[in-house]
Amino acid sequence: MAEKNIAPSTARSSAVMAAGTLVSRVLGLVRTALLAIAIGNTGLVTDIFSSANVLPNFIYLMVAGGVFNAVLVPQIIKASKQEDRGTEYVSRILTLSLMLLAGIALAATLLARPILDFVLSLSPEQLPLATTFAYWLFPQIFFYGAYAVIGQILNANGRFGAYMWAPVVNNIVAIAGLLVFITFIGREETSSFSPDTWTGQATLILAGSTTLGIVLQAAVLLFPLRRLGLGLRPSFGLRGVGLRQTGKVAKWTIITMLIGNGAYLVYTHVATIASKARPEYQAMGQEIAGHLNLETASMLYIIPHSVITLSLATVLFNNMSHAYAEKNYDGVRATLSQGLRAIGVATVFCSAVLIVLAGPISIWFSGGSNVSAALQAQVLVLLAVTAPFLSATFLMNRAFYANEDGRTPLIMQVILSTLGIGLALAAATLPADKIVFALAGAYSVGNIAAVIVSHIFLKRSLGDYGGARVFDVHVRLVVAALAAGAVGSAGLALLGGYSPGGFAWQSIPSATVTMVVCGGLMAVVYYLMLRVLKVQELDAFLRPLLAKLRRTP
Repeated sequence: MAEKNIAPSTARSSAVMAAGTLVSRVLGLVRTALLAIAIGNTGLVTDIFSSANVLPNFIYLMVAGGVFNAVLVPQIIKASKQEDRGTEYVSRILTLSLMLLAGIALAATLLARPILDFVLSLSPEQLPLATTFAYWLFPQIFFYGAYAVIGQILNANGRFGAYMWAPVVNNIVAIAGLLVFITFIGREETSSFSPDTWTGQATLILAGSTTLGIVLQAAVLLFPLRRLGLGLRPSFGLRGVGLRQTGKVAKWTIITMLIGNGAYLVYTHVATIASKARPEYQAMGQEIAGHLNLETASMLYIIPHSVITLSLATVLFNNMSHAYAEKNYDGVRATLSQGLRAIGVATVFCSAVLIVLAGPISIWFSGGSNVSAALQAQVLVLLAVTAPFLSATFLMNRAFYANEDGRTPLIMQVILSTLGIGLALAAATLPADKIVFALAGAYSVGNIAAVIVSHIFLKRSLGDYGGARVFDVHVRLVVAALAAGAVGSAGLALLGGYSPGGFAWQSIPSATVTMVVCGGLMAVVYYLMLRVLKVQELDAFLRPLLAKLRRTP
């Protein structure tokens, strides 16, 4: 029987979300580049701000993120079939969620200093500034959660675009804040910021604008939420609307997130060991990779995941939830297999691009220092090599949550977190200048292990979901990517990418030219190789994009 392609409505919804995510990610890259100009990529204030800024999202994800992102959608879809379209259920879920988030945000802000002291490995000289940053940044926890829960309500009702476009507002505000900072406070290259010279005005502009962006990111979702016409209102009762089933699934998901983010907590703590040692190495004239380098590399290597996988998986998650509700298990297997093959077309190529062009890419985020760019590039390569595994794992796990199965992901997370924590603790025993590279390698080992573990559990749960075909397609994708990578590497060599004083390393414009030329060559070779290797998934991936272009006047 011929296999159906991904439905046009799915492709259209994914395209809308991908467009929003792409714009947001591009602005995010601009934001990160400006941050490197403002406070540097390996400066003394850099890792202090980076560590404090990453914790609000971490705390939100650890406490409630899994519930909002994976559990609510199936429950809201079920509730939407009731006579009131789920108004009562959604009102109570929204009220309870916002109250919970407000309490968590308030508690975390009041306990900022002990939290930082426990989570991070900062010196007594660095901790006071980190605490000051945290007072401005930790209220973000409430708005991260509000954005997530409202976004899932919209997604469950088929309104996917706003959730993916809202971060654009956040990045625009943050970029504006960084431009104000550079104009009125200065930049790392000329000011050499340190905890001793940092001012309250600098904190207000940098941390204040960062939090304002998160506030507005959540606030803009209120407009499409109102247009749903559900008549939502504060509702404080918890009985009689089916919250018991939500609690059953949420229980497993909360434990899973606690374990998974506990592992991330260890990684963050180990990374800040390198940050703590940075002044000592700089005194000897040596720059080392720190926490911000790991965060920046992580941001770069998940771009294909964010633009392609999240956009497609958000819609496929809904499709799998509906299929499970109708006991259409063949539909679940087909959706999962198609999704894994479709996202592979993009993620495998993007992984090759990130590996080959890691140097020129990192020039953008080095704050004008080629030494910092070289360090950043090495971390990026170690992560980028397993970018497709990250995306595959995400979609595979969504098959369990679509079936309201929170227990299996918990078991998998225990296995993977045990491995990850072991690798992180091993990295902590290395010299400070090797720690971040070891952590990046540990992330990649974890990504590969996650796919293997997810496959084993999916086979037990779903049976044969087409794993052999998925593997076959990915082998051909890797062959095509290797050919593209060889051509891209040759082009990079001609442009001086392997020489410290080469054209590719001279400036941001020269790095950009290098990326465009070599990336373009790689795209052409990859496309031709996929045709030669008869990868049919290429057409399934390109069809909605080409159709959209043809409709554009």
